[in-house]
Amino acid sequence: QVQLVESGGGLAQAGGSLRLSCAASGRTFGSYTLAWFRQAPGKEREFVSAITGNGGSTFYAGSVKGRFTISRDNAKNTAYLQMNSLKPEDTAVYYCAASLRSSSVYTRNYEDWGQGTQVTVSS
Repeated sequence: QVQLVESGGGLAQAGGSLRLSCAASGRTFGSYTLAWFRQAPGKEREFVSAITGNGGSTFYAGSVKGRFTISRDNAKNTAYLQMNSLKPEDTAVYYCAASLRSSSVYTRNYEDWGQGTQVTVSS
């Protein structure tokens, strides 16, 4: 099990940028696939991006591809989501999730979750 704490959310204008961080506990951080999901009010939680344990492969939802970049620093037990060219429809609570399995877009495949960080994009 790994504990996850997100930070870096806040208010941004459309076209602006934010960088989210996901700090993890535990000495086996590099064994985990890390993913970002988001949930807007009244909507289901949706996949945003994922990165394999060694950082060698990344995956993105079509709605964020080319604007968001996921990365990780296993020495710091931290994953990041750089969000550029933000749009009002990116407004949501963003969650970090971890899994010992391979990358997946399904929430049920992730065992550990953070509490989330709010991202609000104004037009």
